[in-house]
Amino acid sequence: MGRHHVFTLIAAVLAGLWGAGLALSHWQGHASFLDRVEAPLTDLRFLIQGPRPAPDAVTIIAIDDQTVHDAGSYPLSRSTMARLVSALGSMKPKAIALDILFIDQGPAEGDLALTGALRETPSVLAAAGLFRRGAQDAPNSTGDNLEGLPAAQSLLLPLETLASVAALGFVNIATDASGVPRHIPLLLRSTGQILPSFPLRTVSVAVKQDPVLHQDGIDIGGIPTSTERGYALPLRFYGPGGTIRTISAGHILNGNVPDDAVRDKIVVIGATVTGGGDTFPTPFDPVMPGVEVLATAITHLMESDGLVRDRHVRLIDAAMAVILPVLFVILLSWHRSIWGFALIAGIVTLWIGVTIVAFTRGIWLSATLPLAAALPPAILFGAAWLWLDRNRAEFLSVQSRTLQSFQPPSLTERLTKDPTFLVKPVRQQAALIFIDLSGFTGLTEILPLDQTREVLRSFHTLVDQETVRNHGIVASFMGDGAMIVFGLPDPSPQDAGHALAACVALCMHMESWLAALPLPIASRIGFKIGAHYGRIIASRLGGDSHQHITTTGDTVNVASRLMEVAASHHADLALSDALYQAAGPARSVLASGVLDGPFPTAIRGRAGLLPVWFWRRDTSRMT
Repeated sequence: MGRHHVFTLIAAVLAGLWGAGLALSHWQGHASFLDRVEAPLTDLRFLIQGPRPAPDAVTIIAIDDQTVHDAGSYPLSRSTMARLVSALGSMKPKAIALDILFIDQGPAEGDLALTGALRETPSVLAAAGLFRRGAQDAPNSTGDNLEGLPAAQSLLLPLETLASVAALGFVNIATDASGVPRHIPLLLRSTGQILPSFPLRTVSVAVKQDPVLHQDGIDIGGIPTSTERGYALPLRFYGPGGTIRTISAGHILNGNVPDDAVRDKIVVIGATVTGGGDTFPTPFDPVMPGVEVLATAITHLMESDGLVRDRHVRLIDAAMAVILPVLFVILLSWHRSIWGFALIAGIVTLWIGVTIVAFTRGIWLSATLPLAAALPPAILFGAAWLWLDRNRAEFLSVQSRTLQSFQPPSLTERLTKDPTFLVKPVRQQAALIFIDLSGFTGLTEILPLDQTREVLRSFHTLVDQETVRNHGIVASFMGDGAMIVFGLPDPSPQDAGHALAACVALCMHMESWLAALPLPIASRIGFKIGAHYGRIIASRLGGDSHQHITTTGDTVNVASRLMEVAASHHADLALSDALYQAAGPARSVLASGVLDGPFPTAIRGRAGLLPVWFWRRDTSRMT
């Protein structure tokens, strides 16, 4: 397994562990920061879903501004409340639930009248639990729903005379950091007792059955309701205030409401009066009355239409919190281009879309947990890969620059684009130049090694510069000589002309180069150049461990032998008539010196004579 795969495997394992740790923390209720991020995303899903019709199971009787105006006081007197309860009781509701705390004594006749009215009809009175800050949302790390119930420090209970004729339910509502109600604790704990919430007790009284607790919810009268940990009921708002049918208490007191508006319904009485203080912000309404929040929970219990966020849903959240970070790491490892990031963006968008669709169907998948688990590892892994890629690119760049110094740039570029270049030999026309330092071998016997290297370095630099300037390549440096090719990597009609221009330039610059050397060195060396044009074979030669690109054929041999011919005729340059003719108009460059020929000339090791031109610098012009 390569380093790339090992690094990816380690990163995937760490990403999975990070996701698992975050999922466990969320499961146990310790990741409150995720809930703070989830809250606005939940509100957004409510708004995307939009308002929906509320079932007809619950009717709100609102103590509104008109009711208070007609009664002349707020809160309403106990006598008025008694008349209201009696009027509602005569309409035969399933139950009457009063979202009003009757904790203080009123006038005796009023309390007595209210007690009598409550006795005549199935009714539920409001109580409240007082909690330490944050205790109402205490985390449940044991996984036992009963162990995870919120524990109240003290209780606010209605008058004993009223409590003796009605059931009690606790009206506590759990809100998030922004004050939006998120769930109703259906059960709470106090002094060793387990106490029912206001919605739970109301539905229990209405259906005349006690609730049955299950691991993932509560069943009342055969109606199952899914809950979160600690039997918390998630709220699924129907719309803004008034979406649940609401009737003014004043209309009930005045007898202006038909009986069928209340008959066989659960009736919830509560205050909606302006300035009453019992309001909450919701996704649909910034000031929803608290009584409608409780009525929403009662409707969920009656219709089983609330949000599902039980342990099965949380297991899906946890699984995605592990799968997504591992998947993102693998995607980044597999494809770190724009497509890899596009795939990740697509998966993120898909998951958000899934949570929205599920939410419209009453399933509350976490949009935050999987993304919070996946994005940090993906960002860290991506950043690590970018850093490693940058280092690798710098390393390869250094390698490339180093290797390029061993091959001509044009060949390096061609090999980069076409790694199979010259794997098969190619026959083509080309111009070749050989240049050599005369007398240098004898000079090296007395010249120090460092000085010998420095002379060769400056000579090679001059040859390379003039070759590149004239569109050729130095196929090889051979000690104090060089072979130059015009026609690689691709042949051109101008190759012969470029070769002649290079020959003249080399002759001219070699003169100035020799003049710049110390006299004891310059006086003992010279140079000779041979050039030819013809057919060659360009190919790769070498063994398995090392190869080089070179040219072979009679043209190469002739060009090399022409250096000897130049030296024997005391010429700077000996060039074949084939090169001269192939150069065409470009041979005008030879006018800068003295040209003689062509002369039939014998070439060592070759039968027959070859027409050769001899070129010398014009010393008369130089002086």
